[in-house]
Amino acid sequence: MLCFALWVGLLFASVLGDLRSDLNQAGVSALLPGDNGYDEAAKAYNTRFSQVQPAAVAYPKSSEDVSKLMTIGSNNNLPVSARSGGHSYIANGLGGKSGALIIDMSNMKNINVDSSSHIATIETGNRLGNVALGLNNAGRALPHGTCPYVGIGGHMAYGGFGFTSRMWGLTLDTVQAVNAVLPNGTIIRATSDTYSDLFWAFRGAAPSFGIITSIEANTFSTPTSSLIFSYEWYNLPANAASTALLNLQRYAQDQSLPAEIGAEIVLGKASSQGNLYFSLSGGYYGSDGRSGLEQLLNPLLQALQLPNSDSGLTVKGNGTYIDSVRILAAEDGGLDTSGPDTTDRFYAKSIMIPQGQEGVASLNSQACNGFMEYLGGVGQSSALDWFIEIELFGGKSSKINEVDVGSTAFGRRDTLLTMQLYASAGEASNFPEDAFTFLDGLVQTMTSAMPNDWNYGAYANYIDERQDNWQQRYFGTHYQRLQTLKAQVDPRNSLVFPRGVETTSTSSSGSGSTNDQPRSDNAARSQMWWRR
Repeated sequence: MLCFALWVGLLFASVLGDLRSDLNQAGVSALLPGDNGYDEAAKAYNTRFSQVQPAAVAYPKSSEDVSKLMTIGSNNNLPVSARSGGHSYIANGLGGKSGALIIDMSNMKNINVDSSSHIATIETGNRLGNVALGLNNAGRALPHGTCPYVGIGGHMAYGGFGFTSRMWGLTLDTVQAVNAVLPNGTIIRATSDTYSDLFWAFRGAAPSFGIITSIEANTFSTPTSSLIFSYEWYNLPANAASTALLNLQRYAQDQSLPAEIGAEIVLGKASSQGNLYFSLSGGYYGSDGRSGLEQLLNPLLQALQLPNSDSGLTVKGNGTYIDSVRILAAEDGGLDTSGPDTTDRFYAKSIMIPQGQEGVASLNSQACNGFMEYLGGVGQSSALDWFIEIELFGGKSSKINEVDVGSTAFGRRDTLLTMQLYASAGEASNFPEDAFTFLDGLVQTMTSAMPNDWNYGAYANYIDERQDNWQQRYFGTHYQRLQTLKAQVDPRNSLVFPRGVETTSTSSSGSGSTNDQPRSDNAARSQMWWRR
């Protein structure tokens, strides 16, 4: 046993020595196990995945550096993953499993806005806070989420939703060109005319096809008025919450809610059994400011049939767009991302509820009732710290739904509402099993009440390593085309991680990491070590 342990240790040192030598020759800064700073560099945003340990974390400064790193990964037979902001819920920015070569984009943070076309070239080391500030300096903006520490690369790759998305679309809908490095090291610029298949795939499934170094995105003039609003109910009965959810669906599908309003419901624990914390909040970007906002909210509240709010209408902001972005980011410390990021120990799921016919709720009354009753009962009794976000994704005037589903690899254009279901155990050393059963049970309250052929989706930016039928839930009807393209672009399956697009061979084997290509002796030893 001692001899075997010694042999393994020597083998490990040899593998890392080969990798370090390759990285040094390439002139790319990197951290390997045992280096000062490695533990911090290898830290997962979701500490439930703290066991994931990359072979190395490398820090390129150019597309040429990224190309060298792709070659190094291939030569050492290591899976490769990009990290933009590192906020993957299942640590895919660390490869999702131990042994990956991580290409951390944090040294690539340029933002340039063309003064004539208003096209912004944004390197993928930027986080959303950097993007908002950089574009605002030019009087421009993009649709994106609220957390300033999320990286623009991953955010765009699978969608990119925020309160301005009903007005401007998803982040990926703004992209006019993608600059990327392919698994074989080739540097490309993909557009609708050149590398058009990859341009399609990069907007909805990018991490499986290449390392995105920058995007060229259409930007928008910052709105003349931007306000953040909210109503809160601290102890809303579960049946009242169910009625509100049912009526929100009908109202959004039947009424002409203008694209300038974005909204969500947030649910949490109340102070008594059978009740829920319930908030209705969002952003309004109409030029008529508060008066226009109130004219929209009054009929909406009447339609939801909610009692008087405990908080009343709260409106925040000085009217400027960047102030509205700061307000939404306030819980995360504002737009400055120079400080250390936070972590959490959590499990999350998502459901994308498709649009229904006019006058008919997509999620029926039985599903709404079961969902809210479960939260008011099981949720109230749970020791977990949980929240539910129900985001207004679609509706009659949503720009997201106006884009043809076949134009990008984002496969869920028919969505009315997106739900994020999130349960945290704080920094408990052992993540409780009941977090999984709690959220699984919550999903079951909806799916069991709907027809067997209910075509709901899931949002890959809220990725779940336990998601069933994930290929269809995340990618819809696009998955087969994505697989075919994956086999052409990445036959060695270099860009492999949980819930990434599989090659047909890995799909049939079920491993998601099969690599049948010849490899050198060093690469073979590397593969043997990291499979342990």
